[in-house]
Amino acid sequence: MNILQAKQEIKTAIKAYLMKDDNDRYAIPVTAQRPILLIGPPGIGKTAIMEQIARECHIGLVAYTMTHHTRQSAIGLPMIVSHTYGGKTYSATEYTMSEIIGSVYDYMASTKKTEGILFLDEINCVSETLAPTMLQFLQKKTFGSHKIPHGWIIVAAGNPPEYNKSVREFDIVTLDRVRKIDIEEDFSVWKSYAYDQNVHPSIITYLEIKKENFYQVETTPSGKRFVTARGWEDLSSMIRVLETLLEPVTEATIAQYVQHDKIARDFANYYDLYNKYRDDYHVQEIINGKIRPETVERVRQARFDEKVSLIGLLMGYLNEDFKEWNRQNNHLEIIFDALKDIKEAVPSEAPKLLEEKISALDDKDPGVGKALYHYKNQLLSGHSFDELREDFNGRVALLEDQTALTQKHLESAFDFMEEAFGESQEMVIFITELNTSRPAVDYIRMNGCQRYYKYNEGLLYTSKEDKMLEEIRNVRRQADFLGI
Repeated sequence: MNILQAKQEIKTAIKAYLMKDDNDRYAIPVTAQRPILLIGPPGIGKTAIMEQIARECHIGLVAYTMTHHTRQSAIGLPMIVSHTYGGKTYSATEYTMSEIIGSVYDYMASTKKTEGILFLDEINCVSETLAPTMLQFLQKKTFGSHKIPHGWIIVAAGNPPEYNKSVREFDIVTLDRVRKIDIEEDFSVWKSYAYDQNVHPSIITYLEIKKENFYQVETTPSGKRFVTARGWEDLSSMIRVLETLLEPVTEATIAQYVQHDKIARDFANYYDLYNKYRDDYHVQEIINGKIRPETVERVRQARFDEKVSLIGLLMGYLNEDFKEWNRQNNHLEIIFDALKDIKEAVPSEAPKLLEEKISALDDKDPGVGKALYHYKNQLLSGHSFDELREDFNGRVALLEDQTALTQKHLESAFDFMEEAFGESQEMVIFITELNTSRPAVDYIRMNGCQRYYKYNEGLLYTSKEDKMLEEIRNVRRQADFLGI
């Protein structure tokens, strides 16, 4: 299955494992809650989905990469203690607290989250001395004598043998105690994630044209040649920084992330072409509502891959707007809920309430925390709730400005697409790209866009019609086979 399907499987398992009966006991006993074992290529996003799952399920996450650990850090260090057996005192060996299990308890104490995921990556690539310990952990959920706390679900991940020489195969006894999920790379699923993570549009468009270059691992006489989803995402971050610094994106730089010389060279050539299209087609002008007749005529005569690249450029600009709108809107929702709670709270407790909300925020988005911290200081300085509300209204006005700008750019993109292509295959691609981008879908769902609805409805109708025609063809093939 692909990574998105695996994510849903894990979320469903977590809901089942954490469901309790009327007596406040887990519906599935802890002993019957099988660990989940993900096996898939490196860089496919296994760690990323664990962070998403923990956030969406509102539970904790403690993650470890097992190749960085020794047997001692897993089960603890030995220590000599005294025990009495049969009336005689003997020295015996016990172990200090497992670093991994201890970190779960530390996490619970600091976050107040009593349920969560213990994620162990690269579990089948551990050292020879640690391998038996990992087998014991998967089978009995213990490191040495230390059990994982109730309410914590084990998810482990590893790579297939063809990707890593140090992989150790699990025996049937172990596999019979886990839920094994095999994951395969899937560009269509990754593309939706890429839009959400603001991956550089040149990468998304290039891979849309050459999907076979999304993920490759080859063994050659000179060594491994490979490119992974992680490589493309990290390259995107570097490209954005280099563009901000006005530094060139060279083939040598690309090859440090795309470690497959042929694909690195191919993308380097495409990146130069992509930038040429951006300048030649005056994409910034199109987004701002200025459409040159010569631009329309040129794109009509262009090759198909050039048209796809231009659509990718338009999506690159639009997705920046969609992301910014979503960021501001999400901030306002959190701030509004906080202000609502403050208004209902005892005035003296309001700063403490804000501090608790700040502590519970996701570290990846400090903007909300900064706003709430400002409100807390305002209250401590004697400012009234009305002054906080005035600040909030200012943020609402900024969101309204962003909404107007985003809508203008989206309508301008539709103006160009209609004039250049009409109701064509290219329009279908444009609508499909909008549907693939979660920020775009969220924006349109909240603010609407009549032309999107018009063309998307046509796309859905065509899709249903194609499906019906395919079913009719299947029936006819079966009838021919049966001689009916």
